[in-house]
Formats: sequence, C-alpha cells, structure tokens
Amino acid sequence: MVKEEDAEMHEKDKNVVELLDSTDSYLLLMDSLSSSLRQGWLELASARHSMGASRIGSALFDLKSHSAATTLQLNHQDAGPESEKSHFSLCKWAASSESPKSCSDEAKFEEAKLSPRKSSSPKVLNQDGSSNSEVQEEASEATESPRTIEDQARKERLKSLSMFGMLVSPKLRAAQSSFETALETLVEVANKRADLLNAYDQVRAKMESTTK
Repeated sequence: MVKEEDAEMHEKDKNVVELLDSTDSYLLLMDSLSSSLRQGWLELASARHSMGASRIGSALFDLKSHSAATTLQLNHQDAGPESEKSHFSLCKWAASSESPKSCSDEAKFEEAKLSPRKSSSPKVLNQDGSSNSEVQEEASEATESPRTIEDQARKERLKSLSMFGMLVSPKLRAAQSSFETALETLVEVANKRADLLNAYDQVRAKMESTTK
C-alpha cells in the first residue's frame, strides 16, 4: 500500500516538474521571439533610412496573388492513451520548389545538418557485374538533398529582395534573417505551448482523481 502511494506521488511530482519545465521553456521562447522581432524592425528601419523611403515601402508591392513561399504543417502525435497533441513544422520556400518532397526535406533539414553524414558505398551488383545505378542514385540524392535545399532557400531569399532593387542594404538582408528567425521561433512557441497544455491537462487529471 505504501509503495503504491509512493509511486502515485512520484508520478504527480513528475507531471508537475514537466509542467514547470514547459512553462519555463515557453517563457524563454517568448522572450527570444520578442527580441528577434525587435531586432528585425530596427534593422528594417535602418535599411529604410539608408536606402530611402521610396525604395522600401508598400508602394513596391504588385498586389497580385502569389503562392505562399512558407507554409505550416500540422501533425498529430500520440500524447497518451486518450489524447494527442499537435506538432507544427515549418516548410520554408516550398512554393517555388520543383520537387514535391521539398517540404518534408526542409522540415528534416536541421536534423540532417546535426547528424553525422554516413558514407555509403553501394556494393549491389547486377548479374553482369555492373553496379546498381538505382542504389547509387538514391545514395546520391540522400547526400545532396540538404545542400540542394539550402541553395534553393538562398535563391528564394535573394528573389524576395529583388523587388527592392539589385543592390540592397546589408541591413535589409539582416532584417530578412531576423524575421525568418522570428518565424521559426514562433513555430517553436506553438509546439511548446502544445506541450504546456498537455502537461497541464495531466496535472489537472491527477488532481481530480485524488479528490474523488
């Protein structure tokens, strides 16, 4: 009986700690988001001051419909026997990509940069002794995909700034980077908020079960 009570108390403490950790991470992300937005607006104002108000303003927009270059994917993950939590992933520069897999590849790009690259040397041979071209093609695609996505993103960043002229202020590029960082942080905030709400629901469920 005592062991069961200790185990139940340990589970409650674990849920409370997860709630506090999620709250702390959420507040830190909100502070980082505010800092990125503030930095972006300051850099944009500096670029407008150096380039002139006529080169940076809403008058340059063509007001035509354009496909979204950045989209948000919503996935549902299992968070328990009777619940699930939402997970958001950012898909940047997806509208102009030629490959349909570019969106999922972009979402996995950060993991590809952090994980060590494994050298693959396919040894599958056909009956005539020639190497299997399909295996080589898949291996080449796996190693070149992150670089291709990065180059595509760089091209799209330059393309989005082309409306302000060929030569733009470095502050304008810095503002673009700051706002892109803010967008990525905003997605992290949404994911952390989902974790926070899930942890809160678990704590509340434990409290209600003890009062009954």
